[in-house]
Amino acid sequence: MAQNLWPQGWCPSARRIDSPNFGPRPPGTAIDLAIIHSISLPPGIYGGDEIERLFTNRLDWDAHPYFNQIRGAEVSAHFVIRRDGELLQFVSANDRAWHAGQSSWQGRDNCNDYAIGIELEGLEDHPFERVQYQALADLLQQAIKAYPITQVAGHEHVAPGRKRDPGQAFDWAMLQALLGWDRCCFPADTTSP
Repeated sequence: MAQNLWPQGWCPSARRIDSPNFGPRPPGTAIDLAIIHSISLPPGIYGGDEIERLFTNRLDWDAHPYFNQIRGAEVSAHFVIRRDGELLQFVSANDRAWHAGQSSWQGRDNCNDYAIGIELEGLEDHPFERVQYQALADLLQQAIKAYPITQVAGHEHVAPGRKRDPGQAFDWAMLQALLGWDRCCFPADTTSP
């Protein structure tokens, strides 16, 4: 089914930017979780190409003092949603992007194996844009037609204590309302900011 809607795992409505930072999923793994992240490079700066450069291993580590903290990182996500709602895709959803790291969801470790990673351009404690929520809801509605996704969680939920994104400013109630999905599809501790 996914091959018909998302040819070779690529969402037709996304701008494709190929990342080398991915690998195969374990054979027979169902893609049933979406993980929401937040990112901005440098922190609090929006609209540049630094996220794209990070995910494609082309970031100039000396361009900003913050980049020394992440120097040499080889990471990716399947998708990035920019502040203006633009959707970028870096890794085929059929493949394993490198976004969650050491993680566990509902007793299953290694979330990268069975999740789609979606980064929102933003910071954990700053409100996200309405257009980002709409783009996220649209993406998730498309994704569930292509993959058996039944759950959505934040990076903070799959790596508690280690990560805190998308953070307190993320409006889970808005996402739930836009999707119209049952409450059980979301983490139990999510509330509106």
